[in-house]
Amino acid sequence: MTQVDFHFNAPDKWLYISRLLRKANSQGKRVGVWGESPLILRLDQDLWQLGPTDFVSHCMVTEPSHCVERSHVVLSDDWTHLRRLSGLDVYLNLNHSIPSEMNQLTRLIEVVGSDDEDKAAARLRWKQYTQLGFQINRFDLAANGTL
Repeated sequence: MTQVDFHFNAPDKWLYISRLLRKANSQGKRVGVWGESPLILRLDQDLWQLGPTDFVSHCMVTEPSHCVERSHVVLSDDWTHLRRLSGLDVYLNLNHSIPSEMNQLTRLIEVVGSDDEDKAAARLRWKQYTQLGFQINRFDLAANGTL
């Protein structure tokens, strides 16, 4: 069964995403990140801005296969292409829509910022995931002090 983890109330969504990917990287997890092209490009830049001891190996899905195979984080605006990759442990959705063909996914993460538009879109995705019968976990970052 697919597990969807919602991380709510991230005051700085992009910083939280970078830290989340850094944590996954340190645990040896491979993450596929799906989002619209401007979001993917922003995340790529944010990951290069991390300090030298916080480096997260990442690349675009369109880069040479030897780079993609060695990277812990693979960024893509093409869900179908991303899903064809083997060896990814978890996926991160940056879009306001849900990905298609999720039946073989083990785990998907959604990070929701504090702005109303992001929250409203997350509520719709939550409802869609519930209708698909996925297991949903909620992590309130404000309540847990995980900021």
